[in-house]
Amino acid sequence: MSGKELRYGYTTGACAAAAVKGAAQMLRDQTLVEEVQLTLPCGKGARFRIHGGVLRDNTASCYVVKDAGDDPDVTNGAEIHVTAKADMFTKNRIVVKGGVGIGKVTKPGLAVPVGEWAINPVPRSMIMEVVKEVFALRCIPATLTFTISIPNGEELAKKTLNERLGIVGGLSILGTTGIVKPISTRAWTDTVDASIDVALACGSRLVVLSTGRTSELVAQQQLKLTDESFIMMGDHFGYSLKSCAKKGVPEVVVAGQFAKLVKIACGHEQTHVTSSELDLVTLASWMKADPRTAHLEHLAHGANTARHVLEASGNDPALIELVCGKVAQACSDLAPWVKARVLLAGYQGEVLYLDK
Repeated sequence: MSGKELRYGYTTGACAAAAVKGAAQMLRDQTLVEEVQLTLPCGKGARFRIHGGVLRDNTASCYVVKDAGDDPDVTNGAEIHVTAKADMFTKNRIVVKGGVGIGKVTKPGLAVPVGEWAINPVPRSMIMEVVKEVFALRCIPATLTFTISIPNGEELAKKTLNERLGIVGGLSILGTTGIVKPISTRAWTDTVDASIDVALACGSRLVVLSTGRTSELVAQQQLKLTDESFIMMGDHFGYSLKSCAKKGVPEVVVAGQFAKLVKIACGHEQTHVTSSELDLVTLASWMKADPRTAHLEHLAHGANTARHVLEASGNDPALIELVCGKVAQACSDLAPWVKARVLLAGYQGEVLYLDK
């Protein structure tokens, strides 16, 4: 990006807390608010522009537009709406709930119990703190209810893994620091961790880690498992396998197409690496050393990609077995206490290899 420093953004949790603060101040002062300031969980201060302020009777509403910075986040530009309502002369308490576009949790294993709105603990804590900051609750005989909504949240949620995690009807209010780091892997690895937790909580003893959607579809057709068992690890092979080991997953299937599996076989824990030329050299050395594939060595020297090697070999079974064996060894090296199997998905949607 021409050496340009990437811009940080804010989590849905931080935006929700900011909108809550705006609505709370409007309710308290009976006047519109244009901006609020928050101290984020990471310790940094941040200012948020307040939009669409409306005051009516004992309610106030407004919204914050999420700015994800330079991170490619599907929620960038989403409007995080909050309506605050004071029920006078009732018990002093704060109620935080979801509205349109906020999901509900339907599966165990997440940070939020089944049946609750998908508003995670840190954002919920931030919201409670800003309300207490705005109001001296002991002086106001009221129940203060804050309803968070995202008008297009249900549509945006279709672009996420929420449904597989058991979050239905919309998006989650997330964030542990309040900050979104641009082009960060944290969101992906957090999702991997949450997916493993859900799989285990739903009774899955076998987890399928897929490098992409195509290989995942092949694995789903081949392995008749519940949706929770399938986890999209993307390029994060090392992290995902070690997370499975750490959380006590007894058996894993690593599913991918040939090019990604070659990278894993070569020892890359992160498969989004530009090392194709070196990987082909390594592949050629393996082929030369194995009598079953020695006659195919020249293919690796003349190919541009690992896929070209596989296709030029006519999906040679010995070559496939060689590479998948190396993948199994890489899994064993990273997590020796996890039983790991390998599924090779063909480029035409077929299964080329699956350990028994």
